[in-house]
Amino acid sequence: MRKIQIAVIGYNGDRCTDVARDVAYSTGIEIAKAGAALVCGGLGGVMEAACKGAKDAGGTAIGIIPQDDFSYANKYCDIVVCTGIGFARDFVVASSADGIIAIGGGVGTLIELSVGYMIKKPLVVISGSGGTADSYGGKYLDERNRVPIMMAKDAKTAVQTILDSIKKD
Repeated sequence: MRKIQIAVIGYNGDRCTDVARDVAYSTGIEIAKAGAALVCGGLGGVMEAACKGAKDAGGTAIGIIPQDDFSYANKYCDIVVCTGIGFARDFVVASSADGIIAIGGGVGTLIELSVGYMIKKPLVVISGSGGTADSYGGKYLDERNRVPIMMAKDAKTAVQTILDSIKKD
């Protein structure tokens, strides 16, 4: 039986706040504790913190990177998918997940949320993590109301919300 795959998206590198990093680490732990695999963009910031959390809790971290060289992935990725397609990898990250959790983030995070929205994936943001997550939480991305962007107060609630949404489908 295939493992559930939960994407964690958000701030990359220097733009990542300490709050977002801490929330991402906790989210990685909760994903691992749920027996799911973590999917992310495989780079720094939120992605690295989430991968570290998953690894520290005995889970699996999958990084889907925009480059064509494994060395760009953060050191906590168990599996690295080198796409070589730049920002278009955001489509691969969102499409490879059963549900998506946003923590902070900028336009790349918004792209991944938009892809998830179009293909009707469960979407959850962690409130108070900043950026895109706080801007779009509790809303729909357009008038079609395809899927709501649900809000969670913490990592445990976010993961449980994704799992509950998957079970309904």
